[in-house]
Amino acid sequence: MLEILLGVFLGALLGTISGIIPGVHANTLAGVLLGLQAPLLALLGPVALAGTLFAALITHTFVDAIPSTFLGIPEADTSLSVLPAHALCIEGNGEEAVRIAALGSACAIVIAVPVSILCFLLLPALQPFFDWWIGILLIACIGYMIVTSEAPGWALAIFVFSGILGIFTLHYTFLSWHTLSGGSAILMPLLSGLFGISVLLVSSRGILPEQHFSGLRIGDTAVMKYSLLGTGAGIAVGWLPGLSTASANGVLASMIGYEKDRRSYILATSAANTANAFIGLAALFALSRMRNGVMAALSQLPLPSMGELMVIGILAACAAYVITVRLSSSASRLNGFDSKTLNRSVIAFIILLCIVLTGPFGLLVLLLATAVGLVPHLVNVPRMYCMGAIMVPVMLYSFGIAWI
Repeated sequence: MLEILLGVFLGALLGTISGIIPGVHANTLAGVLLGLQAPLLALLGPVALAGTLFAALITHTFVDAIPSTFLGIPEADTSLSVLPAHALCIEGNGEEAVRIAALGSACAIVIAVPVSILCFLLLPALQPFFDWWIGILLIACIGYMIVTSEAPGWALAIFVFSGILGIFTLHYTFLSWHTLSGGSAILMPLLSGLFGISVLLVSSRGILPEQHFSGLRIGDTAVMKYSLLGTGAGIAVGWLPGLSTASANGVLASMIGYEKDRRSYILATSAANTANAFIGLAALFALSRMRNGVMAALSQLPLPSMGELMVIGILAACAAYVITVRLSSSASRLNGFDSKTLNRSVIAFIILLCIVLTGPFGLLVLLLATAVGLVPHLVNVPRMYCMGAIMVPVMLYSFGIAWI
């Protein structure tokens, strides 16, 4: 029991740090902890060390709503939800956006844990069927999004060009530096260019509006509906091969419409993000497949039981909810802050982090991704079609085309 509580405490602490620092993911921390595996195992024990990794991942899925809302720096899991959350922040409702995200993640726990256990027990026998159909499913989803767009031609062009950029980036990952977090860090400049710097360059200038909080403006029915929808999407992409929460967010964007119903979209994508972490653990134990960097790190450790890690994840989620809500209440301190200065500082931080983590190749990817990410603004098309950078490589992988 002591090791479980120690894992929850350390994981919540590390997950808060990684979540609140823009551009740093729990996968980065996992790489560092894995490098210190021998002394940490002797000091903490296998349950506490594995629990720390998983608790950090769960905590990160809550806390990363804060920089996504107030700074607009995306990660693979929050790339699309940055847009409506940042828009609410500009309107003075940043704290509400963060609290809605935390609520979505909390609701996901109630659904994702029992469903993950069911998936662990029932789905491994059907895995070959899932592996074959994933590419077709993605084509159907993106086809629907493009056809229903107000400008199908531009939507298709943006999707294709971002997809080519994604293929190029992932195919030549070996050219990037592998500082701390390994090859997966190349997604940082790719998504930061498409959904971060390109947004900040065209965002409004001047003083950040006064932040205020007067309650959550989302009904109970919407909370229930979109928690279920987001959790289902997160579980689906977490179990199916080659997908991530970023793919789920793209599908959710077509179903909800993040420009029309920002709050519901934030809640659904946050639920998907947290649910994805739990189903990833089930996939690790059932299929020996690693869905993210934390799972890859866990696979290298002497693992406790899945039940123990699930308990740690639930306790970490409870702590993370409280931490996120408390931190969101500090939003009022941003009142009157010069957003131009903030944007420049964030852009400089992204560039510096890109250089440190991925080197010259990552900087090239960041430049190209920023150029592609500016196109939706210029032609007045939703930025979600830039998710081709993730979805196209996954489609090719599913069909056995060895581009990545």
